[in-house]
Amino acid sequence: MKSLELNFSQLNTNNLVTLCQDEIKTSTEQWQLDIYVFIQEWLDDNKQVKAKTSGSTGTPKNILLEKAKMIESAKMTGEFFKFKKEDNALLCLSPQFIAGKMMIVRAIVWQMNLICVKPDGHPLNELNSNIDFAAMIPLQVSNSIHNKNQLGKIKTILIGGGVVDKNLENKLGDINCNFFSSFGMTETLSHIAIKTLNGSNKSNIYKALNGITFTLDDRDCLKIKAQKLLRKEIITNDIVNLYSSTEFEWLGRFDHVINSGGIKLFPEQIEKKLSLYINQAFFLMGIPDEYLGEKMILLVESNDHSEEQKKKILAEIKPYLENFQSPRDIFTISKFKRTSTGKIQRKATFTSITEK
Repeated sequence: MKSLELNFSQLNTNNLVTLCQDEIKTSTEQWQLDIYVFIQEWLDDNKQVKAKTSGSTGTPKNILLEKAKMIESAKMTGEFFKFKKEDNALLCLSPQFIAGKMMIVRAIVWQMNLICVKPDGHPLNELNSNIDFAAMIPLQVSNSIHNKNQLGKIKTILIGGGVVDKNLENKLGDINCNFFSSFGMTETLSHIAIKTLNGSNKSNIYKALNGITFTLDDRDCLKIKAQKLLRKEIITNDIVNLYSSTEFEWLGRFDHVINSGGIKLFPEQIEKKLSLYINQAFFLMGIPDEYLGEKMILLVESNDHSEEQKKKILAEIKPYLENFQSPRDIFTISKFKRTSTGKIQRKATFTSITEK
C-alpha cells in the first residue's frame, strides 16, 4: 500500500481502537505500523505520550508529553490556519517525532481526513488528492520543488525541522501554494510561532500563536511563555531580535555564535546568504584560534577533497561576503553526520574529521 487514509470525522474512538489493533497485527511496512501504534497510544487511558527529541543540538532524549497540552497546541494551529472539519491533511513525517505526532493529533481534534504517505524525501510522488494542509521538512520541499503541479495540489505547507535557506525560499515565490516556516521544538509541542515565506505577506518576522508571549534573557536569547502548553517559561538558546511580545526575527543559535577578533558572527545568517552560491550541503562553525580567539571555518559535503576545489569554493563566495564574513579555512567531508530526521549534526560532523 503506497498510502493510507484515515477520516477522523467518520471514525469514533471504538472504531479507531479496533482498526489500530487489527492493523498492528497485519501491517508489513514500518511507517504504517508507527501511525497505528501512536493512535493506539493516543487513545489509551494514560495522560501522557512518549516522544524523543531530534538530537540536532545534542543527544536525543526521551520525554513525556501531556495529551491535554497537545490538544491545546492542535487547537492553536487550527485556529491560525482556519482548519475545518473534513479538510484534507497530509501526513508525510514520522510519528516517532513530535511533528508527525502533532499532525495526527490535529487531524483527530479537527476531525480532518488524514492522507498518510511514507515519510521519505519525496512525499508527493504518489499523491493523487488535493490537500488543504501539510507539514514538511525543508528537504522534502526542496525535492518536490520541480513538481509544481503536485505542489499546486496543496493549499498550505508548513515547513519545519530546519532552516529554509535563501535558495529554497526564492523558489517558493511562483508556486501556487501558501508556504510558512515554523519555530518550535519538541518541548513546546511543535511550533509556537510562524512566519510567511511567500506571497504579499512574506516576512522575516515570526508571529506567535494565540496565547504565547516572548521576552529575552541577558544573552538576547528567546524566552517563551505559553500558559496552555508549558508548566513554566522555557529559556532557549535562540538569539533573536525581539520586535514585540509576540514578534521576533531569528538570528541563530547562541551555541553557534562565533566571536572572531571581537566581532560576533552568526553562522546561520551568513549560511542563508551563501545558500545561493553553494549547491552542496554545508555549514559554518568557529574553532579556537591563537590570534582571533575563534576563527570561522566552512565545512562542505563533497567527495572532492582537493585544494583546487577549496580554492574554487572560496573564489565563488568571497565577492558576496563582507571581509570579516569570509571563512578562514574550508574542509570538505564526504558525508555529514545527521539526525534520523535529516538535520545536520554540526559538532559530531566536525568531531569526525578531527578524529581522523
